[in-house]
Amino acid sequence: MEATENHAVIFVAGGTGTRMGSALPKQFLALNNTPILIHSLRNFFSFNPNFEMVVVMHHEYISFWKDLCLQFENVPEHAVVAGGEERFHSVKNGLNALSESVNCVAVHDAVRPLVSHETLARCFQALSENNAVVPAIPVNDSIREVHGAENKSVDRSLFKRIQTPQCFRANVLKEAYNKPFSPLFTDDASLVEANGHSVFLVEGNLENIKITSPIDLIVGEALTANSEKK
Repeated sequence: MEATENHAVIFVAGGTGTRMGSALPKQFLALNNTPILIHSLRNFFSFNPNFEMVVVMHHEYISFWKDLCLQFENVPEHAVVAGGEERFHSVKNGLNALSESVNCVAVHDAVRPLVSHETLARCFQALSENNAVVPAIPVNDSIREVHGAENKSVDRSLFKRIQTPQCFRANVLKEAYNKPFSPLFTDDASLVEANGHSVFLVEGNLENIKITSPIDLIVGEALTANSEKK
């Protein structure tokens, strides 16, 4: 399935900068002199300029964000809506802001500016035969399962690290978000899965890091500089 004008992306940008230790939420911090969120918007736009794009963020930062966008050129067109109390409510607000004609929705962490176009292509192509598609990468470290003071080694080949965008048929995602909120659902895929749908995994890319800490920012700077040289 190719990306079309009936596809949308919801950028979840509700962070407040707690883990980053910054006065500004991480999505506004700069990678090579450009805010992370603008990198993310440009990346999806360059993959497909017909995406309908919605950014969901804390209501206190909406005016700040709009003013920030005026300082940069080539910021892709996008709608901005206020987030909610939890991520669940923020994504639901984003869904409610989409056009009724949208048939496929990608939900993306705003602070993952380095998802590759190859990963995006795999996600949307897989939607031709699946209701829910998620990029994932192998677990390279040894891992242990912990139960209180006890722990044991587990087979890392049985586990994957999940990335975004998590992509869905629009009706499937909307149906899942009509259910009551539960703190047990940590992402969109788990919510859709609990609503009776299988989640199909595609290969992600290692560079698609979520920038949530100072060390992530350093790595992101290096990766962004390298990608801009190509």
